[in-house]
Amino acid sequence: MVEMDENVTLAAQLEEQKDGRPVILINKFNVKPEEVDQLLKAWAADAAYLKQKPGFISTQLHRGIGGSCVFINYAVWESVEYFKQATSDPAFRSALARYPDGTVGSPHLFRKVAVPGICVD
Repeated sequence: MVEMDENVTLAAQLEEQKDGRPVILINKFNVKPEEVDQLLKAWAADAAYLKQKPGFISTQLHRGIGGSCVFINYAVWESVEYFKQATSDPAFRSALARYPDGTVGSPHLFRKVAVPGICVD
């Protein structure tokens, strides 16, 4: 795992005050071309598992175009607390071994930002 933000770790984000507001998980994966199929299978199994957890709203996997081996997972959770509960489950933790050895993940939590005249909170 490589932190997306050098100043704020995912672990620090998971300790945020409980406010019950939705969060977005963005997780960037880099894999070798020969490991793409294994990544897809591992991600699908994780998504199916997490989809059953309280607080899960949705997820979508994206792949860079032109033969890219960079993937972005975008997942919506009802709160940091629900995300933390789901991902700290020992069954989920042990399933991470399904990912190819060369996989580099960079998970980070986000919230929408309101920009007047452009987007809403």
